[in-house]
Amino acid sequence: MKALFIGGTGTISSAITRLVAQTPGWELYLLNRGTRKNEVPQGVKTIIADINDEAAAEMALAGMSFDVVCDFIGFLPEQVERDYRLFKGRTKQYMYISSASAYQKPLSSPYITEGTPLANPYWQYSRDKIACEELLMRHYREEGFPITIIRPSHTYCERGVPTAVHGPKGSWSVLKRMLEGKPVIIPGDGTTLWTVTHNTDFAKAFVGLMGNKHAIGEAFQITGDENLTWNQIHEIIADILGVELKAYHVSSDFLASVGPQYDLYGGLLGDKACTVIFDNRKLKRAVPGFVATTRFDQGARMAIEHILSHPELQQEEPEFDAWCDRIIEVIEEAKQKLLNNHS
Repeated sequence: MKALFIGGTGTISSAITRLVAQTPGWELYLLNRGTRKNEVPQGVKTIIADINDEAAAEMALAGMSFDVVCDFIGFLPEQVERDYRLFKGRTKQYMYISSASAYQKPLSSPYITEGTPLANPYWQYSRDKIACEELLMRHYREEGFPITIIRPSHTYCERGVPTAVHGPKGSWSVLKRMLEGKPVIIPGDGTTLWTVTHNTDFAKAFVGLMGNKHAIGEAFQITGDENLTWNQIHEIIADILGVELKAYHVSSDFLASVGPQYDLYGGLLGDKACTVIFDNRKLKRAVPGFVATTRFDQGARMAIEHILSHPELQQEEPEFDAWCDRIIEVIEEAKQKLLNNHS
């Protein structure tokens, strides 16, 4: 079996690349710009090209065909349409990474299946993913283009841990605040349920769908079955760091309105602020025996140990840090004014 990954070295795809490389019977190619060559496992072949340069990609792929093509970096309908042109007649299965954030917001039910409606007025990212799915399904229904749609939720790896509110460079800014004894902002009252999935668990399910006849023309969500509140997620992280969590709860609406530079309107109101519980029975029917085995406290410990031993992952964000301090300061001032008015 011959597979091509567009990307292949990101948060989700790196674990899949490693697993496919270890799985007998697969010949794997990565098509990317070659910026993370040192992370490519032995035996995996690399095709150096920018997929956004369609003519260059066409030239690099000349004469090649695949059993499976997986696009990990397609975000816009025009990118998916480009893939359709490149791979129509060249692959037996085209797998597209969509997003669980595409599901209906606000939710009519927290229990999510693949049949939950797709609609997210809060986040352009999610609406673009929906448009990509609709385009692919049309090509499947009208022409038989062999698509499989994958909807991940919050998947993490050794490069970072899930946090509810963080800067553009990732979770280190939040970990640093914890280590310095500063309050950490958690949206709402912190009791919203959230699902986080380690990328090695995601990889097991994904590889089980590769070359799987039952996956053609279908959409699958891939998550673990562990549900945690945002308070619990942050408490676990603080415990691993050996510090006390100083949680500071702030309304999601307030955070979204004062943090446009961090895209909290979409990322919070259109995703993280919503309680979601994923029903993975459809996935488990297609991939019998799949089970996520990495508990969050285990995955978070591995990630934090990796981050602490790799200074290049400790990217400071003084602007985000100051933004957090200012929000807390403003709210505390408002509290004091109201208390003074009652005295």
